[in-house]
Amino acid sequence: MNSPAMSSAATNTAATNGTAANTATMNSAAANGASTDSTSTDSAATSSSATSTAGPGTRTVSLGDGLQVTVDERGPAAGRSTLLLHSGAGPATMAGLAAALADSAHVVTPTHPGFDGTPRPAWLGSVADLAEAYLDLLTELGLSDVQVIGNSVGGWVAAEMALRDVQRRVASLVLLDANGIRPDSTAQFTDIRGLPLEAIGRLSFHDPARRPDPAAMTEAQRATMLANQQALAAYAGPDFMFAPGLRRRLHRVAIPVLVAWGEADGVVTPEYGRAYAAAFPRARYTAIAEAGHFPQVERPAAVLAAIADFTRDAAGESTREQAGRAASDIA
Repeated sequence: MNSPAMSSAATNTAATNGTAANTATMNSAAANGASTDSTSTDSAATSSSATSTAGPGTRTVSLGDGLQVTVDERGPAAGRSTLLLHSGAGPATMAGLAAALADSAHVVTPTHPGFDGTPRPAWLGSVADLAEAYLDLLTELGLSDVQVIGNSVGGWVAAEMALRDVQRRVASLVLLDANGIRPDSTAQFTDIRGLPLEAIGRLSFHDPARRPDPAAMTEAQRATMLANQQALAAYAGPDFMFAPGLRRRLHRVAIPVLVAWGEADGVVTPEYGRAYAAAFPRARYTAIAEAGHFPQVERPAAVLAAIADFTRDAAGESTREQAGRAASDIA
C-alpha cells in the first residue's frame, strides 16, 4: 500500500487496492534481498515481425488490439519453457528466481501491462483478460510444455490461464502464496487496504530486515507505486483478492500443480494455501519455513528445491501416463 508520507491522493488510491501484496513492500524486498540482478541475458529466441527490441534481453511483443507486452527472456532457448508471473510490484521480485531457473530453463518474465510505466489498453481490465493475453503470448512466442510460476496475483493469473488453455500449452503450475479463491473465512487473509506500510511489512515478511522503510522511499518510487496500484486495482476488480467463482472451477485443471507457501505469510495464510491446493485434482502443498508472502525472496533455495522436486515428479508421472497410453493402443 502506501507510505504515510505519501500524498492524500495516493493514499486514497491505495485504499482501493485489495490485492494480496503491496507495491512498495515488494519493491523494497527486491532492493533488500531478492536478487538485484534485474539485467537479463540476451534472449536466445528469435524475434518475430510482431516484436521489437526494448533492451538487452527484453523485447516488446505486440498481441493485437493495442496490447504490447514487455518481456524479459533468460536462459537457453532449448531449455524447459517457464513463464514467471509477478505480484503487485512488477517483475523485480521475480528477478532472482528467473536468474536461478535460467541455468537450465528458458525463462520468460512479462511485465503486466500498466506496471513499471508500461501501457495498458482500456479493454484489459481483469485477471481473466490478463490470463488470456498471456496465453496469446505463449502462442506468439511459440512456447509449449510451459511451466507457469506465479506469486500472489501472478498465481491467480496462472490459475485462470490453466482454465482457459484450450491449446494445451501449459504443462504445470507453481503457485507461490497466490490469491484468487474466495477464502473460507476472513481469518484466512488480511485485508491490507488502508494499513500503514510498516504493518503490511510485518504481515508480508518473516525477516524484519526485508521490511520496507517508508522514509527511504524516493518520489520516483512513490510515483511508480501509485501507478502500479492503479493497474492492479483495475485487474483485481470489485472483490480485490479473489474471483467469487474461481475455486469451484479449479477441478477442471488436469495438469499437475505445486502450491508452495510461506509459513509466516500474514496476508494469505497457510490455511488459505492448503484450501487452494485442495481445489485442484492434482496438486501438492509444500510449506516454506521462515518465509512470508514472498518465499522466492526470503527462501529462494527452498523454493527452487520444491520446484525441482515437483518438476521431476511431474515429468515421471507424465512418462508413465504416456507409456500407459502406448500400451493401451498396442493392446
